[in-house]
This record gives sequence, C-alpha cells and structure tokens, in this order.
Amino acid sequence: MNITQTQVSMTAHPSLIPGGTLHRRYSVDYAPAAATDVGLLDETMQNDILAALPEDELAFLLPHLELVHLPFDKELYEYGAKLSHVYFPTTAVVALLYVLADGDVTEIGVTGHEGLLGISAVMGERALGTAMVQCAGDAYKLKASVLKEAYARGGKLQQILMRYTQALFAQMAQNSVCGRHYSIDQQLSRWLLDRLDRLHCNEIKVTQEMIANMLGVRRESVTEAAGKLQHEGLIQYKRGNITMLDREGLEMHAGECYRVSKQEFDQILSTAMAR
Repeated sequence: MNITQTQVSMTAHPSLIPGGTLHRRYSVDYAPAAATDVGLLDETMQNDILAALPEDELAFLLPHLELVHLPFDKELYEYGAKLSHVYFPTTAVVALLYVLADGDVTEIGVTGHEGLLGISAVMGERALGTAMVQCAGDAYKLKASVLKEAYARGGKLQQILMRYTQALFAQMAQNSVCGRHYSIDQQLSRWLLDRLDRLHCNEIKVTQEMIANMLGVRRESVTEAAGKLQHEGLIQYKRGNITMLDREGLEMHAGECYRVSKQEFDQILSTAMAR
C-alpha cells in the first residue's frame, strides 16, 4: 500500500472559536486504513520513531500496531485524560492544545511523522494536553500498555522516547518564548513552516480564524500578518489557501522563532534516531 497525502483541508470549528467550548470526545471510532501483512513493515517506515527501531524491537510492536485514518478535527484525547492508546503519525499532523476554563485554546506543540502522541503514557501519567487532528492523515495506533512493556525492556525504543520527551519540552518552551517576544507575522511564519515540514509540500488549506485560535491572537492580526508576508513575496494567500513561494525567505523572516526551535529539536533526536 502506498500512502500519499495530496491535499490538506482545514476549516474553522465552532469549538475552537474564542469563548466557545472544546468538544469532549471520550470515544472516537476510527476507520482502519487498508493494509496487508506484507505492506505493514514498509508502512511503519513512514514514522521516524518506528523506522529507527532495530528489527527485534519493531517485531515486538508489529502485531499490536493498527493503521488508522485520523479525520480532520478529531480529538484523540483531552488534557488530563488517562491514555489507553498512543499514536505514531505517518501522514497526519496533530496539534497539542492547552484549553482554558473559558474554552479558549492555545497551541503548545505539533506532531507529525517525526513523533509520537501520548508519550506521557510510558510514565503512567495523564495527557499533557488536548490532541486535535489539524491535517487529516494516517497513524499507527498502539495500546499504551504495550508501549509501556516495550519501554520497560530498555533498548533503542527507550532511548528514543527519552530523547523525544526532551525535544517536546524544548518545543513547548520555544513556543512560549515566540508568543511573548516575536511579532505575529514571525509567529505565523513559524506556524506555517512547522506544518509544511511535516507535510512535505508547499501548500496548505487553512482559515485565518483557525490560525488565530492556534496562536491565541485576534483574527484581524492574522489577516494583517498574512498580508505582510504576501506583500513581501513569501507566501500567496487566496480563499483560505496558503502557498509558500519563498521558503528561505520565510525562514529568515521567522528568525530564531523557527530556526532555534528546529535546530534544537533536530539535534536532540538525530543521535537517538540513528540506526
């Protein structure tokens, strides 16, 4: 089976509008993606963590991995929930959100094919944030109990997950710094680069309202920031569709807000991921 993602569709959801409430989904049914026993091993290579595991460690997980499709706007788990399953994305992109008492949300992290959702399960902890699918795609679903057993065995998986936890905290810290010390157009530049890195494409469909909710700013501010980036020839924005025209320029515009975070994230994981 060959998994490809040709289009990413994003629309604003009422639950993400400031002042609204986030939908609570305690039971989510996923449609298992078609797979064959022969193709399963090849498909796991689309997730960087699974691809980095030695054959014996991957062989332990394979019988328990279920390839599922994650539709846009699905809540995989909410903050504080006990985690029964974890997810290894292949083509999906999932945002980790912090939800305030009044229903407002702020993005604190993002995960794609490079990572794992539900990392706190290995320590028996509850969810660190609310996980919401932003870009529909596929992922491998695994029982948290199986991951804990594999982690307890030590080996490569344990090393990778320890490093990945460090990388996640670094990402969250950088998000906090960027939100406080960088302009909205710089934050928008980083937000776009973070998604495009995980989608391996130059185009994303997204509304300004959704971006505003993820960044925790007013929609008008996003409109102004997108207009500035378009004026500088870095992106093209039309009818909810953003196309990156100049990646180098967009990275330069984002500055340390993107560069430092990416370098640190990549550096932390590079050694652990090496096979």
